[in-house]
Amino acid sequence: MINRCVLLLIVLFIVSCASQKGMVYFQPKEKNSDIEDVIIKQSYLSKIQSGDILNIEVFSLSPQANEMFNVFPQTESQQSQNQNSNSTELAPAIGFLVDKDGTVTLPLAGKVHIANLSTEQASDSITKRLQLYLMQPNVTVRVVNFKISVLGEVSKPSVYTIANGRITLPEALSLAGDLTIYGKRRNVLLIREENNKRAFVRIDLTKRDFFDSVYYYLKPNDIIYVEPSRGKVISSGTAVQVLPIVISSLTLLVLGYYYISNVK
Repeated sequence: MINRCVLLLIVLFIVSCASQKGMVYFQPKEKNSDIEDVIIKQSYLSKIQSGDILNIEVFSLSPQANEMFNVFPQTESQQSQNQNSNSTELAPAIGFLVDKDGTVTLPLAGKVHIANLSTEQASDSITKRLQLYLMQPNVTVRVVNFKISVLGEVSKPSVYTIANGRITLPEALSLAGDLTIYGKRRNVLLIREENNKRAFVRIDLTKRDFFDSVYYYLKPNDIIYVEPSRGKVISSGTAVQVLPIVISSLTLLVLGYYYISNVK
């Protein structure tokens, strides 16, 4: 009877232990080749889409004209405060809205089509339009409503504002405090809305080939969901919470039976 109890405890311990292979990120294809030189096959280029809010700053030889554009700037310190705030209420982004037709309406320049352009290309396009009205205009464009959501088994699930307009999936998980011990590293869900379609993509963080994936770089409004492992589901169940009490009771009964048997 005692041997059976000991065996039961050993089995429970083994089952509760997580596999190291399932916990380690970015594992090599071959076990003994941990050092690799891999050519970067992709580069990130964010493109402006309808619904983006832009911070457009214009500098020229006319201070009065500059003021027409630069009434909405959001400073780096303000963005940092919004990102680090513990409030669940999102601060509204301030700037010029890109309409459904992909255009932005600006003083002097009127409507400028900038959808599917990078921020650098949009700057050049607006600069060319403003050269008709301003002397030596210099334009900078930045997306200020670039947000991602990280949910599930991470330390700090939240909505994060990305100030520099570029972020990777590992960086987003780092912002959220990394996965908890119960997070499924082999089955992270990425939800992306693009071209009137919603894509659901499963990502294995334990493999290095993920770096070549088109989903390595995140896009605005991406949602990352980390599923709980079987261990988390089991540990939160009523049976597991009661199990230590049952095992303790059985152990006391076995020890009592063993003691009485030896006394007789």
